[in-house]
Amino acid sequence: MEPLVLIDSFEKNKRSNFYYSFLLLPKQKREAINIVYAWCRLTDDIVDEEQSENRKHALLRQWTYEFEQAMCGVSRYPLLNKLNQTVRRFNIPLHPFRDLLKGMEMDIVKFRYTTFEELCEYCYRAASTVGLMCTEIFGYHHEGAKEYAVNLGIALQLTNILRDVAQDAEKGRIYLPQEDLVRFDYTDEDIEAHRYNENFRRLMAFECERARSFFSKAITYLSEDDKPLFLAARIMEAIYFRILQDIERADYNVYDKRIRLSAFKKLVITADVWWHNPTPRIDVA
Repeated sequence: MEPLVLIDSFEKNKRSNFYYSFLLLPKQKREAINIVYAWCRLTDDIVDEEQSENRKHALLRQWTYEFEQAMCGVSRYPLLNKLNQTVRRFNIPLHPFRDLLKGMEMDIVKFRYTTFEELCEYCYRAASTVGLMCTEIFGYHHEGAKEYAVNLGIALQLTNILRDVAQDAEKGRIYLPQEDLVRFDYTDEDIEAHRYNENFRRLMAFECERARSFFSKAITYLSEDDKPLFLAARIMEAIYFRILQDIERADYNVYDKRIRLSAFKKLVITADVWWHNPTPRIDVA
């Protein structure tokens, strides 16, 4: 098997919601977050590439092997060697990385979720894990910061799922729990046909309220003296909460037009969160 091709993720960062939250981090932390994000992005790309399941499995196994090699101090990939240095410098536990790899494995083999509990496990692995990695880089005074990261990650991933119902269905994936589809008398076939009706609106209203509950729960865990350290996460929280609100304002019609925030809106949200939240001194070099 040919070596994995590693790409520079900085340009992808610019197009992502994460980029705007990184801008106000001190230089050392910003560089560390970019390394962690590049690893997460590349791991996710393995699943998103248009290749056979066997090929994806093989690449993910190779990537997992290379990750473990790097954590032992030996890798042929510069990014993984930088990741090892970051893990050691900020004392990041390895279990979030391994759980994220398990989440990507789920995404290769699992195309439907029977219950919300199943979906919640996926959301934890795909998103909360990233929050837990970043929590160690941000620094924190209270253990509740980790619960903030877990619940915020679930909220962000649920928002992604609600925004991308149509796009995911085109890839053969339906993340909305089957038990919820039954509850609101809406089917896989309705999703695939982009059938926008009252049942769909009721289903989406239910799911949006669920996402809101995780946003609300998350903030209860973040202490006042940890908030300045989590400015980047609060920006991410605000950007995604705005996306959730825009889904609701569109009367849940995510079929006709994908809900997006312009770069200008993201910058406005970033500035607003910065202005209204206490912040530590920022090294902008």
